[in-house]
Amino acid sequence: MDIHSTGLLLWAFYVISNKPLAFYEWIGFVVSTGLVTGGIGITVAHELGHKKSSLERFYSKLLLMTVCYMHFYIEHNRGHHVYVATPLDPATARKNENFYAFWVRSVFNSYLHAWSLESERLSRLGKSNHSLSNAMISYTALPFIFCGALTFLFSLNYGVLVWQIPVFFFTQSIVAFTLLELVNYVEHYGIVRKKTSSGNYERVNPLHSWNASHLLSNFFLFQLQRHSDHHANAIKRYQVLKHYDESPQLPFGYPTMIIIALLPPLWFDLMNSRLHQWHDTIYKPAEG
Repeated sequence: MDIHSTGLLLWAFYVISNKPLAFYEWIGFVVSTGLVTGGIGITVAHELGHKKSSLERFYSKLLLMTVCYMHFYIEHNRGHHVYVATPLDPATARKNENFYAFWVRSVFNSYLHAWSLESERLSRLGKSNHSLSNAMISYTALPFIFCGALTFLFSLNYGVLVWQIPVFFFTQSIVAFTLLELVNYVEHYGIVRKKTSSGNYERVNPLHSWNASHLLSNFFLFQLQRHSDHHANAIKRYQVLKHYDESPQLPFGYPTMIIIALLPPLWFDLMNSRLHQWHDTIYKPAEG
């Protein structure tokens, strides 16, 4: 899949370098490419990034490079999976927070949090935050190096600056990681873990993610919609993720829920009542 995603971008660079496209064709081409690199590429990168194999993790980083989101490898595994469903997690949407506000908070705070996590790791190792051991330096630079190298090669071949390549590359990246953030928004909207008597948050369990066991959309999304089991057992491969009846359930699969998330009044009307039901199920027995 990493080869296919990179190949898709190379083919797209060739197309925009050789064919004059009308504005509406540009928009359609960018969006359709971003939906593939985001909907399939990032989904696969997410799966591979959880694995123990160094090769699979390398593929994960390569896929994330093609959408300018390599910090996700750090933030998702060492940040999101630790702090999910708490105010400390940038990728957990708050109740009554619309997607557009969430996008700004999650995109920028997740990037900054990845720097913080990497700084903490280096500090424990007694290494400088400015050393080459800081993965965030290379993760930030590599997408620019990748795009710059290809722009140079195409420009050298055609004898003219092919400015379309960087414009296309960074725009499709925005589309791709916006799709990722839409999924994040849908997966954890309003869910909050309880605090224990020690003041810490309870351990993550299948009650802390919205679940959707719709057959067709799960097939195309590598069982990503069985997100409750993924968070409870992150190392599991997607093929064996289970459905939990007790998990909060989405009324539709991700494709439909993503569209609804773009319409905040409709989203709140649909999801807040379900969120209240989840809250009552979790908290009322403990209050009695």
